[in-house]
Amino acid sequence: MQRILSHQLSAHVGATVRIAGWVHRRRLLKSVAFLIVRDAAGLAQVVVADPAVRSDLEKLTEETVVEVTGTVVANPTAPAGVEVAEPTVRPLGPPAVPPPFDLYRPALTASLPTQLDHAPVALRHPTRSAALRVSAAAVAGFRAALDARDFVEIHTPKVVGSSTESGANVFALDWFGRPAYLAQSPQFYKQLMVGVFERVYEVGPVFRAEPHDTVRHLAQYTSLDAELGFVTDHRDVMAVLRHTVAGMLDAVRGRAGAALATLGVEAPEVPAEIPAVHFTEALEIAGAPADEPDLAPAHERALGEWARREHGSEFLFVTGYPMAKRPFYTHPDPARPAYSNGFDLLFRGLELVTGGQRLHRHADYLAALAARREPVEPYAGYVDAFRHGMPPHGGFAIGLERFVARLTGAANVREVTAFPRDLHRLTP
Repeated sequence: MQRILSHQLSAHVGATVRIAGWVHRRRLLKSVAFLIVRDAAGLAQVVVADPAVRSDLEKLTEETVVEVTGTVVANPTAPAGVEVAEPTVRPLGPPAVPPPFDLYRPALTASLPTQLDHAPVALRHPTRSAALRVSAAAVAGFRAALDARDFVEIHTPKVVGSSTESGANVFALDWFGRPAYLAQSPQFYKQLMVGVFERVYEVGPVFRAEPHDTVRHLAQYTSLDAELGFVTDHRDVMAVLRHTVAGMLDAVRGRAGAALATLGVEAPEVPAEIPAVHFTEALEIAGAPADEPDLAPAHERALGEWARREHGSEFLFVTGYPMAKRPFYTHPDPARPAYSNGFDLLFRGLELVTGGQRLHRHADYLAALAARREPVEPYAGYVDAFRHGMPPHGGFAIGLERFVARLTGAANVREVTAFPRDLHRLTP
């Protein structure tokens, strides 16, 4: 008899079926006992009246893996309106050691550090696994949205030979006796691949050796990167980003609707045109000094409230960040060279995406490095490619964990990360 999943039970009323999963909870009443079995699709209720089966059930512990064979009967009070009756219950392993928290409760009551210390079992809780389903759906939507626009998925090195982008804020390692570093982003490589495919994207880990100890930062996170050639300016990139974020949310609704329901959240609509403000205007809206070089978290929150109040939008583009706060490869605004053709996308008052137009002429790269008094040598393999012809191009990077945290309302990105890596955590 082929195993079926819990969400398929309603289609088998009156039939004998086989299910399998984990003992989620047991309720041992006087005249009857209930076994709740959890599998990848959800929960199934098993009603036990036979004294012999009940006796065996009493010996099981939560999280023990079992197989149940029985008859599906309708019961409006059971999950999905059906339950399994007259069961045979067979353990598929020894009795499990219960975790240090109850997984059957609606919410995990253990502290976040305790959950992270016991992540392999904490992630079994329906709310924790639901967040990871949302994450998986978002990645599927990212890929589908860009595939539909003729982007090609690429895979770039995560170990590099020079710490180019942020100096000391990289993880160093030994590479057969030579110094090497974990890549902070695929930025340079995805630009180079524009010269091959014109439009590229990547889903992969990035590493930031920055001593942040906040609810929004990780030392390793998943970056959703895209880069496209033959743009007029950064606004072409913003249009593709808007399409991509909308596709990600559509996929979350379509592929992870049950997970959203478990978490009690709805995916917001992306406006047909996301409102945009220049950096100088953003400072005014946020009540920040005119000479502020960047937006602080409090400024981003104020801008998020403004976008919601004035435009009914959970999203806001901030364009024209000062060149001094952007990487050397950023294209300046031709009309205001002190400002960039770069942008951030704020989602509910938090920076979610950084992007912009890049330089594409070799001479401009040499001038940009000279202006910052940086040597060309560490960037030679990257900069040299622009001698061989590169189109005007730009791109963006989305932090997956931050996207999911903002979407689900999680207070800490670690709540939506399976095995977070940060300033203090390297295990499990």
